[in-house]
Amino acid sequence: MGSPVMYMSFVGLLFFIGLYCLFASRNIIKLLIGLEIMAKSVVLSFVTAGYFRGETFLTQSYVITFIVVEVSLVAVALALVINAYRSTGSLDIQKLARWKG
Repeated sequence: MGSPVMYMSFVGLLFFIGLYCLFASRNIIKLLIGLEIMAKSVVLSFVTAGYFRGETFLTQSYVITFIVVEVSLVAVALALVINAYRSTGSLDIQKLARWKG
């Protein structure tokens, strides 16, 4: 296999790609994609750390729990995106600024 530094550098690259996606886009769907990329980098870092520490079963339980929570949050976020699109007709963050309370 490779070294932990190689895997963690890939994790860091994925995380910063997701962070760039969060900062560079104004579309809600692109923001959610950026959040998903960041979440997958966190999962990959858990798996990498668990593999190199020899705690694969504990890592698998953490990752499965994280994925279940993440899927439920994404489902709620997509429901909110659909609701926002129906009320404003756009997915632009700037148009949602007036959509308060």
